[in-house]
Amino acid sequence: MATDAGTEIPRFPAGFLWGVSTSAHQIEGAAEEREASVWDVFTAEPGRVKDGSTAAVACDHYHRYAEDVALLAGLGVDAYRFSVSWPRVNSPGGLDFYDRLVDELCAAGVRPVPTLFHWDLPASLDWLERDTAARFADYVTAVAARLGDRVGTWITLNEPAEHTLLGHAIGAHAPGGRLLFDALPVAHHQLLAHGLAVRALRAAGATDIGIANSHGPTWPASGEPADVEAAGFYDLLLNRLFAEPVILGAYPDGMGELMPGDVPEDLLVIAEPVDWYGVNYYAPSLVGAPGSGGGEYGGLALPAGLPFSVREIRDRPVTDFGWPVVPEGLTELLTGFRDRYGDRLPPVVITENGCSYEGVDDQDRITYLDAHIRALHRAVEAGVDVRGYFVWSLMDNFEWAEGYARRFGLVHVDRTTLARTPKSSYHWFRELLRAQR
Repeated sequence: MATDAGTEIPRFPAGFLWGVSTSAHQIEGAAEEREASVWDVFTAEPGRVKDGSTAAVACDHYHRYAEDVALLAGLGVDAYRFSVSWPRVNSPGGLDFYDRLVDELCAAGVRPVPTLFHWDLPASLDWLERDTAARFADYVTAVAARLGDRVGTWITLNEPAEHTLLGHAIGAHAPGGRLLFDALPVAHHQLLAHGLAVRALRAAGATDIGIANSHGPTWPASGEPADVEAAGFYDLLLNRLFAEPVILGAYPDGMGELMPGDVPEDLLVIAEPVDWYGVNYYAPSLVGAPGSGGGEYGGLALPAGLPFSVREIRDRPVTDFGWPVVPEGLTELLTGFRDRYGDRLPPVVITENGCSYEGVDDQDRITYLDAHIRALHRAVEAGVDVRGYFVWSLMDNFEWAEGYARRFGLVHVDRTTLARTPKSSYHWFRELLRAQR
């Protein structure tokens, strides 16, 4: 991969927000101190997770949060994006933990940026049911009432596209549904929950609210009409379906007709204005006409019978997860969003970007982050209003259906002792942040 490593990364605008991200289910552990989530049920089923592991202990962040906040302070980030566990909030003393965490962050001079839903739905609820969106708004109200005096920046949902596709359409993630296109109500109800959460947060006085949607450029496998058409549908399903209701207040290309409920009324809620739009970026997708199999999405197999197939992007380095490393795709994505949505596009924050590599001396991760941050700067130079960048992730964690087989962290976590060891990338990122100030 060609990079400019060794030369100073250009300076970003004053006030640019630098941070790292995690999620509750992936790091907290202490599963016995909260009610069950859909992920607890899912991982208890043999064969669901590649290494047979669960997140019952994970990184034990629930008990080691002070140590982890000290790592954040030592790193020198402006902000820490974590998630609040809905199942934990539903349990006695659950909000007390987040009280302690937020206090510790504020004392360390690190801005708390909670995500209110990062896939760990209480096991008693179901996104196929419209009432779950209303229940989510009630939960958000309770969290904002407790933390809102110290939390100024909020994220409603993380990656509703992945939770719909992987969790409900093809069954690779919790709760394990294999509904294919019958999973569309899950997308709609999550988007409705987002809008209701924005309203609940505004009612609590919040003035800095966003959503974290996953996006990547879609490349046709060829110029043949069948490949172009398939790529266009894939882009609609994974990018536009989740961006346009929030940004434009409308579903693309008749998709609203497939959604449940009073869609025009719901869209008024979904399109409640946000203060910024979060983008999780990992790689583009190369898409062609249907083949004998569906290909892979994020390293997970897609079934045959879909109206597209996802192809391998060749002649690119890959991470240990097998994901292609395409930093210029981030520039392409952001300038494409600007061109597509114009002045309707809110300011953008990169809420996740990162890679899976082994080793404490993780030079490949340094090369990856260096190249992607430069690509982000090129988008800024091209006129995209980008306000921040969060690395995924602070520490190695439970990587969903991969278990502990993938390491995304700037900090190594020993699976036996849970000892934290800052990697070379941690020290590199710390120096980058010092140079940006």
